[in-house]
Amino acid sequence: MKLLDLERHLRTHGCQFAREGGAHTLWANPANRKVAPVPRHREIKEGTVRAICRQLEIPRP
Repeated sequence: MKLLDLERHLRTHGCQFAREGGAHTLWANPANRKVAPVPRHREIKEGTVRAICRQLEIPRP
């Protein structure tokens, strides 16, 4: 999945950009106070996308 598509999906489900890390961007879901790191690659593997959505407790794209 493209990084821009994943970020769009996160925003649609109420997640917000938290901060930049070394090699990852941290996204937070303020509804349940969950945080998940998102790698800064153009293409993100499907398993990683599933894990991010599971950590933030939002549905998969």
